[in-house]
Amino acid sequence: MADRDARREEILALASGMFARSGFHGVSMDELGGALGVSGPALYRYFPGKEAILSAMLVDISERLLAGGRERADSADDPGDVLESLVEFHVDFALDHPDLIAVQSRDLDAVPEAERRSVRRLQAQYVDLWVGALQGAHGVTPDRARAGAHAAFGLINSTPHSARLTRPEMAALLRSMALSALASMPDDR
Repeated sequence: MADRDARREEILALASGMFARSGFHGVSMDELGGALGVSGPALYRYFPGKEAILSAMLVDISERLLAGGRERADSADDPGDVLESLVEFHVDFALDHPDLIAVQSRDLDAVPEAERRSVRRLQAQYVDLWVGALQGAHGVTPDRARAGAHAAFGLINSTPHSARLTRPEMAALLRSMALSALASMPDDR
């Protein structure tokens, strides 16, 4: 069973890179299998189809983001510390997994409806962690906190693709810029 799980993870990791470069629709099962050194049909032992690979990939990233966000939110009492911890976590995740973020952003519509709803539900719960932290840290309304969280995600998620700095320099820059942007949110009350 461990070998099967390891092979599934290998398939997902390779597929994320290929889907990020060529798009979900631009990669065939034969191409994916070939990159793994097997035939395309051999992949059906692990996944019922290409959509199942994408679904597993995007549900997994959403579960990992939510679990990591919850861990960070639960590890601090002060809302400002929670926010800083969430920003740090998201920056690290985006820098470590830019392919997954690109695939999630671009190819979610190719996921079957049930899995897409699951991804959206997990994403909403992750955003809610940020909303709570922003409201506590900056006293903004829920709508403004939600908009601010999405703006921060946009900054953090898009930058790793064009990064020209070392990873530590990029992480420090993204953390600083995201926290500065969030701190400057005007209160709409």
